[in-house]
Amino acid sequence: MMRRLLLLLAMLVAAPVSARSRGPTVLAAASLQEAMSDAARAWERRGHPRPVLSFAASSALARQIRAGAPADLFASADEDWMDDLARAGLLAPNARETLTGNRLVVVAPRANPVRLTIPTLARTLAAGPLAMADPGAVPAGRYGRVALERLGAWNVVRGRVVRAENVRAALALVERGAAPYGIVYATDARASTRVRVAGLFPASSHPPIRYPVARLRASRHPDAEGFRRFLLSAPGEAIFMRHGFTRP
Repeated sequence: MMRRLLLLLAMLVAAPVSARSRGPTVLAAASLQEAMSDAARAWERRGHPRPVLSFAASSALARQIRAGAPADLFASADEDWMDDLARAGLLAPNARETLTGNRLVVVAPRANPVRLTIPTLARTLAAGPLAMADPGAVPAGRYGRVALERLGAWNVVRGRVVRAENVRAALALVERGAAPYGIVYATDARASTRVRVAGLFPASSHPPIRYPVARLRASRHPDAEGFRRFLLSAPGEAIFMRHGFTRP
């Protein structure tokens, strides 16, 4: 009987400890992979369970949240998908802020010496194929399409676009040599050793690239709000700056 009581007591004690050992679940835009992973490790070094991170296109993550996927925080690569969740009532009140920013670039394989300028942009990219995240849904693709439209190049290159499921998939196409050029964020180019920046889009050619982060209404994890605040703190901002993101 004593052994059974001790076993039961051990199970009762172990259950909440096990639950606490798992950090909050964070759904984050694919371009945040390195920076968010570093932030999670820094949070763990402060004595907290490491957050569970899942990366994909912001559009895919927002749809997962709408479908009821369990998560605590969402970090989007644009305001539109966060607005979509806000309209659906899926964000916790007063728990949304802008986390960081980025720049939009054209990348090429490292061996390609071409430097793109505005006058040569359309002619060069029209030779295709041009790798982009889906310009109909994924933030990097939508920013890219707007930039090309404003620079008068979209109608020339649209037929040569290879649509990828997210910005890292577009980057991978250029890394593998499947496309001579790709449109990605500056931080994606920085994270790769196999591509180089061939051209930088003027900031005025597309809406400001902002990454909002929010706690979800369904979140019950005790560390969710703390980790969100850490991301927005000076030490959190420093992590994103080291990876090439810009101040919001």
